[in-house]
Amino acid sequence: MKIGDAAAQLGVATHVLRHWEHEGVVVPDRTASGHRDYSDEQLGRCRTVLSCQGVGMSLAEIRLILRRGEAGRAEVIAARLSAIRAQRTALDSAETFLLHVRECRHDLMTRCPECSEYAG
Repeated sequence: MKIGDAAAQLGVATHVLRHWEHEGVVVPDRTASGHRDYSDEQLGRCRTVLSCQGVGMSLAEIRLILRRGEAGRAEVIAARLSAIRAQRTALDSAETFLLHVRECRHDLMTRCPECSEYAG
């Protein structure tokens, strides 16, 4: 599949695929005339890259985790899991705060001990 078709199918710009190739994350085959040619496997790899980026991973981190035997793979995954757990905790706290604020009976949030507790 040509780069334009691959980009359209993935929902990214062609320059993104060129960047991934330059970074060595997804390197497509080449036709006899030198055009990029994406196989189904490479498109699957692109989807994996998009999923990894969706959880906040950099291309350098993605490059490390794509292959099972890469040195540092477990550490990268552990660090990302830790960051996700911290983010989840922060989001849970924010949700609790906003749910309280929505139902708060005080005319000013600063007069509410519970609102102040969340702000502290």
